[in-house]
Amino acid sequence: MKMTFRWYGSQYDPIPLKYIKQIPGMTGVMGLLEKPAGIEWPEDEFIKLKEEVNEAGLEIEIIESVNVHEDIKTGLPSRDHYIENYIKTIRMLAKHGVKVIVYNFMPVFDWLRTDLARVIPEDGSNSLYFNEEDLGEMGPIEIVERTAKGSGSFTLPGWEPERLSKLEFTLKQYEDVTPEDLRNHYKYFLDAVIPVCEEVGVKMACHPDDPAWPIFGLPRIAHSQADFDKIVKLHDSPANTLCLCTGSLGSNPENNIPEIIRHFGEMNRISALHVRNVKYLGYRHFREAAHLSAAGDLDMYEIMKAIFETCPDTYVRPDHGRMIWDEKGRAGYGLFDRALGATYLNGLWEAIDKTKK
Repeated sequence: MKMTFRWYGSQYDPIPLKYIKQIPGMTGVMGLLEKPAGIEWPEDEFIKLKEEVNEAGLEIEIIESVNVHEDIKTGLPSRDHYIENYIKTIRMLAKHGVKVIVYNFMPVFDWLRTDLARVIPEDGSNSLYFNEEDLGEMGPIEIVERTAKGSGSFTLPGWEPERLSKLEFTLKQYEDVTPEDLRNHYKYFLDAVIPVCEEVGVKMACHPDDPAWPIFGLPRIAHSQADFDKIVKLHDSPANTLCLCTGSLGSNPENNIPEIIRHFGEMNRISALHVRNVKYLGYRHFREAAHLSAAGDLDMYEIMKAIFETCPDTYVRPDHGRMIWDEKGRAGYGLFDRALGATYLNGLWEAIDKTKK
């Protein structure tokens, strides 16, 4: 296991690399460039990012959020242009030592919450929160405006202004797209990019829908074990893998996270994991919790044990975190609680390792 930390770059992230380096057991970052979907990532910008990370004594072998353009997801003729840009980005990242690319195939919304800073009564911290009842009569545009207002001065992953400024048009594109259509468009994308990944030694890692059910009537095809079984078969290749997010899948209590990890870990189809805990508050109603098992409803020991036993040579990061100790930052991506989470997960790993020995 390589313990990593999501980092947005020095221009966009208030957390300096030297702080990340000081977290025990931290090997590198899951880095990203905040670029609109569909463009070819500039090589000079990635080189600068890589040099900055390496100079801090950290690795950058895994990249997040090389976003897939909506025209690819909806199957428009223009998709070939955007796929070609994606392929160029894959080749560039591989050239500079990237081994895994995390992405998703979610229509429009990469993730959705109804509150970005819900206070947790037990300790006064705050965290991301979702209650489907809060949506009420609120439509997609209203929830976007509410989320943007709650994000302060920070952009949020999957909620980039360039993309959301065209929200009404994008939603119309999906009016006649069924889940099966979306899956067919996904296969078209994978059939184009996976052979390139095999050639250059990169793995694609699909992130689940978040939360793990349909939203606003949009087709969503990546929120259960059955969904991911179909995805890995769309293009059967060791390069077509998963980024298993325990919190995204775990938002639905019907998903048994340790079992899902074992299922795909034994298939060698997990290249990365986002590990976090959630607290169930009712039907389609949850909040983010501290990583400690007792703080939420996921068994973090069994999750780490499943990783250890079926996919130990993978990239892991503590995903999301509460805002604690009066920290101000990007919702879900503060320093303190994620650092605590990383240390807790490393502690579980050491205990499992020593027990096995």
